[in-house]
Amino acid sequence: MITVLAGGVGAARFLRGLVLAVDPSLVTAVVNTGDDTELHGLSISPDIDTVTYTVAGAIDPDRGWGLAEESWIAMENLARYAAVRPVGSGAAPDWFNLGDRDLATHFYRTARLTEGATLSEVTDEIARAWGLDVRVVPMTDDRVRTMVDIVDNGVVTTVGFQEYFVKRRHAVPVTGIRFDGAEHARPTFVDTINSSEVVIIAPSNPLVSIGPIRALDGVDRALTANRERVAAISPIVAGSALKGPADRMLTELGFEASVVGVARLYAPVCATLVIDERDADRRTEVEDCGVRCVVTDTIMRTPEVTRALADITLTAAREGAPHGR
Repeated sequence: MITVLAGGVGAARFLRGLVLAVDPSLVTAVVNTGDDTELHGLSISPDIDTVTYTVAGAIDPDRGWGLAEESWIAMENLARYAAVRPVGSGAAPDWFNLGDRDLATHFYRTARLTEGATLSEVTDEIARAWGLDVRVVPMTDDRVRTMVDIVDNGVVTTVGFQEYFVKRRHAVPVTGIRFDGAEHARPTFVDTINSSEVVIIAPSNPLVSIGPIRALDGVDRALTANRERVAAISPIVAGSALKGPADRMLTELGFEASVVGVARLYAPVCATLVIDERDADRRTEVEDCGVRCVVTDTIMRTPEVTRALADITLTAAREGAPHGR
């Protein structure tokens, strides 16, 4: 079994290549749910949906999220109610786009959760509806929410991750993050880590995509116990994030926005770090952090490149795994 700890777009693209390299039924994707939110009375799991749609081949390739050939009629019609919405009301928010086709997933998830199903059960049902053989697992069935301290007009305020990322377009400075509920939430996958041949930390934001997963009780202990067969792929290339605010968040929160910074964050739980060719000159610095370093092309431009990245990462993790695993 191969377990992948996953955030959104970068992880989803990696998984799309991984299932070209191995039997998809051998793969378990443990997906961050700290980004989950509730809007219009609907339960929305952005990272789970991005993983599902991408592996199913249904993602919008230009945006990297949402469905291809989407329409936005429902969102466009929300503008009708802006003039009558009372001050202070949160009804009909239009800053978070939900496509007409995408709404069906949220309708289904919300109805099933209301019926008493767990998020794991609903996620499995949605994955099967999209024809996935990959096992998609939310990091927990309990509520965990990533909260971000931001500087807004000189004042520090705390907002949910989606408000920072989407509404504020991740364009404001960050002074802190926390994962509300993580201290009491039960992870769904610790046994999966312990029984896996290898564990891969996907190229996702280490702070707000992988961070919430690691914040759950017992996860870092399991990763540390299995460290030799854990490999990570750096989401930072030549000092920059390929997508999203990971580089800025690292710098703003006092970390180095580089493959060395990533190595320092992952070294306690990960024995191998895969970095891009553009960072080859920092290989020794990465290894000085106590991790093996593998240099290859990590820019997932095509399915072929992504499959090659998956093959190389698997090989590196297997070489580090104790004999017989």
